[in-house]
Amino acid sequence: MNGIAVFDVGKTNKKLFLFDEQYRIVSEQSESLPPGMDEDGDSCEDLPRLTEWVRESLAQVMGRPDIRIRAVNFSAYGASFVHLGADGQPVTPIYSYLKPYPTALKRRLYDAYGGEVTLSMMTASPVLGSLNSGMQLYRIRQERPELFDRIKCSLHLPQYLSYLLTGKAVSDITSIGCHTNLWNFSRQQYHEWVYREGLIEKLAPIVPSGGVMPVGELLVGVGLHDSSAAMIPYLEGFGESFVLISTGTWCITLNPFNDSPLTAAELQQDCLCYMSYLGRPVKASRLFAGYDHELQVRRLADHFQRPPGAAAAVRFDQRSVAGLRDRVKPEDRGAAAPVTASVFGRRDLAQFESFGQAYHCLMMDIMDQQVRSTSLVLHDTGVKRIFVDGGFGKNEVYMHLLSEAYPGMEVFTASIPQATALGAALAIHEHWNMGVVPGEMVGLKRYSPG
Repeated sequence: MNGIAVFDVGKTNKKLFLFDEQYRIVSEQSESLPPGMDEDGDSCEDLPRLTEWVRESLAQVMGRPDIRIRAVNFSAYGASFVHLGADGQPVTPIYSYLKPYPTALKRRLYDAYGGEVTLSMMTASPVLGSLNSGMQLYRIRQERPELFDRIKCSLHLPQYLSYLLTGKAVSDITSIGCHTNLWNFSRQQYHEWVYREGLIEKLAPIVPSGGVMPVGELLVGVGLHDSSAAMIPYLEGFGESFVLISTGTWCITLNPFNDSPLTAAELQQDCLCYMSYLGRPVKASRLFAGYDHELQVRRLADHFQRPPGAAAAVRFDQRSVAGLRDRVKPEDRGAAAPVTASVFGRRDLAQFESFGQAYHCLMMDIMDQQVRSTSLVLHDTGVKRIFVDGGFGKNEVYMHLLSEAYPGMEVFTASIPQATALGAALAIHEHWNMGVVPGEMVGLKRYSPG
């Protein structure tokens, strides 16, 4: 059996998948590595342990007698640089994108290049401090110039994982184009500040995201940013335009068919751009709805003396929705509030007769915000299909409310086992797989209003 190995490296869980030529999962390994610590005492990825795990895990599967590994690729979280010295070894920890960023240093850069709004619009990157990975390298240059001089090359994490096997330092547009503050989207090149501040000399050549490098008989992909990798099965599987709402702690609406430049208003409402593996902008909006849902469900469980898991058993009740709409005005549900706001936390739970009724109100509040967030990237694109994956895709209250909110569109729950890893495998399909891409990779369930 021929197959491909894919490392899917998340902040919490690190996974290794083997797919056969029909992209069925042959095996899956998962590891949770304890965090390390940088020189300031801040938590960060334990890079030596991650490196060891990748090498040891690959060696194990390469030795399997039942499958011939013809290729390997990587998907990983973004906004994380590995800085390599002249000997090819890391010279710093892999700093966390949650690491606090000095306000004065941030202001210095933005003031020098047109201000926050101008620079953010050009780079499609909201002002996010260390989450803008280019700012991490800029910080080293300004605060630790001797360390900056020791850095020969800075690789985003997916490309570092590829480098472990190939020894070749390359850059990939899905990592560069993901809220890094590095890329000028309108000119399709690095922003002026990257050259003027000397960062360009530390960045590896950009290669196609679907390219491979041979290591003996093994074909090694260049690695992909995880959000861009997760889009690939949808882009490969559907010819018609769509938006994808990827739900978890964050609910991120991704529209690969909206290539209009980000506006100042969109940036202020937490919009940004990702980059597809084909180098095309993917406009996205974000909502902290999964976190809000988890917090409020615990509050409901305490009030009604129910286990937190009771929310999963709530079935959609149109009468509850109609009754709540009669009692609660739209503006009270947050229709006029900022996209990231939630009003349910301010509600008096004594007004609700049951856990189920209160839960429906919570989901209506969340849906008001979800519609405002999603509509930001739907605007004037003609898209008629919405796919939802992740946790809320399994929530029938959320799905029914979403279908009611967009009655003129087809709304589907989309199910793809391990979409991110599958996307990384599909990105290099033409290099390792002589077969055709299967047509039925995405499981769909349609929801209709009423």
